[in-house]
Amino acid sequence: MDLGKVGIWSGAPLWADQPELARELEELGFGALWLGASPAGDLRIAEAVLDSTSTLKVATGIVNVWATEAAEVAQSYKRVEAKHPGRFLLGVGAGHKLFDTQYEKPYTKLVSYLDELDAAGVPASGRALAALGPKVLTLSAERTAGAHPYFVPVEHTRQARKTLGDGPLLAPEIAVVLESDRAVADQIIRKYTSLYLQLTNYTNNLLRLGFTEEDFADGGSDRLIGALIPQGVDNIVATVAQHHEAGADHVNIQVLTADGGLDAEAFRTLGNALT
Repeated sequence: MDLGKVGIWSGAPLWADQPELARELEELGFGALWLGASPAGDLRIAEAVLDSTSTLKVATGIVNVWATEAAEVAQSYKRVEAKHPGRFLLGVGAGHKLFDTQYEKPYTKLVSYLDELDAAGVPASGRALAALGPKVLTLSAERTAGAHPYFVPVEHTRQARKTLGDGPLLAPEIAVVLESDRAVADQIIRKYTSLYLQLTNYTNNLLRLGFTEEDFADGGSDRLIGALIPQGVDNIVATVAQHHEAGADHVNIQVLTADGGLDAEAFRTLGNALT
């Protein structure tokens, strides 16, 4: 599936009733909209976005395998694919366990989930896998269309492409900030990074890339934030280009805002600069 060079990533609930803005993304030249925040297995929001557009691709980033039964999401996938053939990519991933009583290992859970999707008739070409480390990156290449890494610097994209080899999709997410007030921008960034720097799957990935525990303190060091979150249009354009040069097929951009909502003006600014 051709997702285009750039897309937008944002929480699925924000798009529950935004048909005009979805159409504007399409008109601005973005190739895909990624629906994050563990979208529901009924895929109704993805379907609504597809209903309101004609060429925009929609992907989930990602359906959490701990929260949604494979049988449910497979049935939903087939409904959406039948209605909008070739425009929907089912992104799935281990995310974070809901309860400590779930003892199954994330990798084992991913494999069994993909097995269930296979049995239910969801093609490998119609799905992608949230992947950070080499083992899951390899699984994404073997069992899906490719990988959707999250919260990663350019160096991860470079290493991920080596692991995946030529062919599999590599579609990293990058968070960006367009806020011109430095103090406000710093607050926005550190609110965001503080969440992910508490989660070991992300910190372990960053440690593999050469960052240290000291880089994780107080919402992240300047070095870490500079590598992860470009600020301002020029830096964003340069960082997207670096991800492409490092091997990304498609870069999906999450615009961080003070209120956590959608920023239509930011989408217009980025569309004009990137598409």
